[in-house]
Amino acid sequence: MAKIFTLLFLLSYTQFLFAQKEKDTTVKVNEHFITLSEIVVNKKLDVASFIERVKNDTTFYKAFRNLRIIGYTALNDIRMLDKNGNMLASLRSKTKQIRTGNCRKMATINQTVTGDMFDKGGNFNYYTAQMYAGLFFTKDSVCGETNIVKGHEFSTNGLSGMEKHKEQLKMLFFNPGKRINGLPFISNKTAIFDPSMADDYDMDIDYKAFDSIPCYVFSIKVKSNKKSDVVIDEMTTWFNEKTFEIVARNYSLSYDAGVYDFDVNMQVQMTKVGNLLVPSLLKYNGNWKAIFKKRERGVFTATLFDFVK
Repeated sequence: MAKIFTLLFLLSYTQFLFAQKEKDTTVKVNEHFITLSEIVVNKKLDVASFIERVKNDTTFYKAFRNLRIIGYTALNDIRMLDKNGNMLASLRSKTKQIRTGNCRKMATINQTVTGDMFDKGGNFNYYTAQMYAGLFFTKDSVCGETNIVKGHEFSTNGLSGMEKHKEQLKMLFFNPGKRINGLPFISNKTAIFDPSMADDYDMDIDYKAFDSIPCYVFSIKVKSNKKSDVVIDEMTTWFNEKTFEIVARNYSLSYDAGVYDFDVNMQVQMTKVGNLLVPSLLKYNGNWKAIFKKRERGVFTATLFDFVK
């Protein structure tokens, strides 16, 4: 009898899933087929305009630039691991950014360091930690900054070596989905909205709340047989229904170009400070191997709070 009830339940659930699937609608935008949930269809979302907003979004990058013009407290947790997941080095600290006039500086409230996180000169031994420091740490006072995005597009012009790699990584981080010139073998594999990549991804738009904020949820996921052809494996972004600002984003990037490879997962959550959108949580789990560099396996979390305009 129990088996019969289980079978009936499974049949009913399968019928429910098929019924839900039938209510979904697929639309075509610039050669991409995008699946809309029933609630998105009912809201009569202008899908073409929405995709243009996604492609040209600046709210994500601006949220990080907003950190330059406000004060905040941060809990920093950086861990470097060996191939077995054992700790090689770590840094855990609480810092406070103080904004005075047109300048900002950072005060370290407490800090614990293990392993070879720093070299003898006090510089980070790890590229991953350098990237973190570039986002959230300052050694001296920094003055004259703004949160203006226009005119501050990323560019590798005039850069070489490690500085060029840093700029390219910023492009991947802040503008996922845009073409990134100068990255060997993968420059044409990051432009997810290009018509030439239409067959590489499944794209969906749904409508759900994130932290009580009603959002349109845009998801892309590489098709199983196309994974070797792309850099962005999966990305989910929550857009505020009213303002279309990014509320949160999760994404996975990976590629093996022989001379270098990477496999990175990131999660970012935003909050509002007055009228400013700023990141409140950033989680990173990455495995990198660049030419002439040792492989790095890093995990870090930045928790930001006590914002002061």
